[in-house]
Amino acid sequence: MASKGIADAFKELAVIVNTPGLDVPVKNFSDACSRFFVLFKVLKTGMFPRFAEIDYVTKVNDLAEASNLTPTLDLMVDRDIEANCVRKVGSHTRNLLRIKRSLEMMRVMCEVLLDTESDNSLRDATFTAYNQVFAPHHGWAIQQAVATGIGSLLPKTLLSAMFNETEETFKIHAQSYVTASASVTNYLDNLFLSKNLGIDW
Repeated sequence: MASKGIADAFKELAVIVNTPGLDVPVKNFSDACSRFFVLFKVLKTGMFPRFAEIDYVTKVNDLAEASNLTPTLDLMVDRDIEANCVRKVGSHTRNLLRIKRSLEMMRVMCEVLLDTESDNSLRDATFTAYNQVFAPHHGWAIQQAVATGIGSLLPKTLLSAMFNETEETFKIHAQSYVTASASVTNYLDNLFLSKNLGIDW
């Protein structure tokens, strides 16, 4: 089950970020984030999944490559600061910030899905999560393209069947992801803020 793999990967990351003195390995982080790739193999309808796939997968793969040269997220950000390239398109740090927002969007989606039984809840949850997390950082044209794509998303019950999930197993793993990812994104917020980079760019 895809949701179990995602939940387990982020629970492992949460253990690391909640352990004083431990730095987060770039490889562990990128591996956990890559667990979401399976979503794009199923969500092939509409413009939004394709847009998300290009944006998210490219950034996660960038960090996976960075892990070959840089052991931890903290060191990776420090090296970008030294190279004065933090905010440049394609920098590891900029990609990390965008990935963080994707994780936050997924968390909000899960929270909404756990709160409703409607079969249209996947669309509703995606609209809510996108508007809360990404829309403030996107221009009007991108917002309209995303809205069009979200409207074509599959009903929740059909999506669950394609992932070989039951309602109960999804709820269990979704709640685990909500809890674990909150710790991970809080760690990332603190990482950015501790280096005076901010998180709203």
